[in-house]
Amino acid sequence: MAAAVAVLRAEGLHKVTMRRLAQELDTGPASLYVYVRNTAELHAAVLDELLGTIGPAPSGGSWRHRLEQVLTAYTEMLCEHPSLARSALTAWPSGPHYLDLIETLLALLDEGGVPPARAAWGVDLLLLHATATAAEHAGRDASPGGRDDYDALSDALRRASGHTHPHIAARAGALLSGTPGARRSWALQTLISGIEATAAPGDPEPSSATAPE
Repeated sequence: MAAAVAVLRAEGLHKVTMRRLAQELDTGPASLYVYVRNTAELHAAVLDELLGTIGPAPSGGSWRHRLEQVLTAYTEMLCEHPSLARSALTAWPSGPHYLDLIETLLALLDEGGVPPARAAWGVDLLLLHATATAAEHAGRDASPGGRDDYDALSDALRRASGHTHPHIAARAGALLSGTPGARRSWALQTLISGIEATAAPGDPEPSSATAPE
């Protein structure tokens, strides 16, 4: 997959095709079908290759902090490759690095005492949020008028009338506050807290409380 990653970095994901990769490897496209069935599977394999750059969970800090760091590293990796970030919303990698990522997230949730069923569903939610965050960032950066659109929205929020939109008028500053990093951190911690607190099908039944005498 190193050749496919090189094409991605040099030319973008739209150039990562079976034909283009075959040219890079000086072979015929048919020979690649032994390894991947189509371009979508090729893109998923490229994503898995790049997941290998994330590394293991940090050793210091609480389990919640380390979990956030792993997810932030995943998001930042996707942000470096905008076209791949959008593709990752529908790609389903199944390679060793993706399995390592899931294993790391499950281990951290287990360290925090999150019940197994809750942790299993929680991993899906956390990865979906991180991927969508990167895809949104990629889409905004790729749009020629992305900054103009955001400025127009900001102006509309600040100018909202207290008569027609009293809640917006009262909270316009808060709606627009915070750095992207701070907002990402808050969102991840909110999700982690929700996963901890929200029961999922398959959770063990709570033990009956002893009735007071």
